Amino acid sequence: MSARPPAGYRANVGIVLVNAAGGIFVGRRRDTPGAWQMPQGGIDAGETVRAAALRELAEEAGTDKAEPVAETPDWLTYDLPKSLARRLWGGRYRGQAQKWVLMRFTGTDGDIDLFRHTPPEFDAWRWVSTPELLASIVAFKRPVYEQVLAAFAEDLERLRERGRRPGRNV
Repeated sequence: MSARPPAGYRANVGIVLVNAAGGIFVGRRRDTPGAWQMPQGGIDAGETVRAAALRELAEEAGTDKAEPVAETPDWLTYDLPKSLARRLWGGRYRGQAQKWVLMRFTGTDGDIDLFRHTPPEFDAWRWVSTPELLASIVAFKRPVYEQVLAAFAEDLERLRERGRRPGRNV
């Protein structure tokens, strides 16, 4: 694993937040009607991947009620559509290189506050299944989401099993 993302890609972290029922958190982007995604954002200079993930989760979902479970070992990349790449980040990057962190949600739905930070990234949120997640993501990010879900498949199943056990507080 390289400590730095590939040249031409912005260093980014993504969060797969899973609740006790096995649902995956997605937010609807405020700036792109109908676009749903998992929380993600840039990694600041000197920041670890997990620290960036916890910060981004607090900024975008308004919660710190989560425990990191796993992290992708490699950078996963996607290219932005050319029209977006020119507009975003002054055209310096062709896309994003992401490290993903799987997190177990330890709170309740009331602990999520999209408007805790301004301006908010999302204007709505929901828990979705894996098929719903893949169906709702924009096409250019779908291959990365498929890779993330494959990388975390065993851990996701363990979290879902744990959540199905009677009397288990997950």
